[in-house]
Amino acid sequence: MKKIQSLGVHHITLTGADRQSSIDFWEGVLGMPFIFDQPNLDDPDEGHLYFDPGDGRLITIFTNEERKPVHKRTPTDPGCVHHIAFEVDRAMFDQITDRLEARGIGHSGVKDRGFMHSVYFKDPLGLLIELACYAFIPPRGISHAEVMLEAHKLRVARGAKAIEREHLADASVLIVERAQKSLSDDREPKNPYR
Repeated sequence: MKKIQSLGVHHITLTGADRQSSIDFWEGVLGMPFIFDQPNLDDPDEGHLYFDPGDGRLITIFTNEERKPVHKRTPTDPGCVHHIAFEVDRAMFDQITDRLEARGIGHSGVKDRGFMHSVYFKDPLGLLIELACYAFIPPRGISHAEVMLEAHKLRVARGAKAIEREHLADASVLIVERAQKSLSDDREPKNPYR
């Protein structure tokens, strides 16, 4: 059977409460420009707000002026969304905890995940939000996912529990060596998985 090939996330739609609290959070806290709104075409009692998360794709929110927050934390049952992560650069990441605290928003503090750093907090409806910053910059023309795939192979071959900085650095070297010719290409090839 043939696959259906995806090209990336088109949009994510969340169930929000009222219009203004959605705008205040998604644009006011997370800086996502409010692009447009229209009625929910499947439910005339709801609005449908569209925000740009920074990559030109969309986060959309269904709103209803009668709906109020009902969770301190959204459900994490099988099939439910655990959290949504958004990328930030290092300069912004270093300021996240101070900026959240200035707004009175509780957070997890900085979590070192080996290949990235994260801070977690909840939106006004209890959805867990992660702001993440990669611990590496991929070689030019290479995606983060390509480096992560190579780093994973190195991690497994070396028996490590999780991806570490060394795996990321070595993965980038391997990717560049495979893609870029060198005058030194007559050198003896090394086994990088040791």
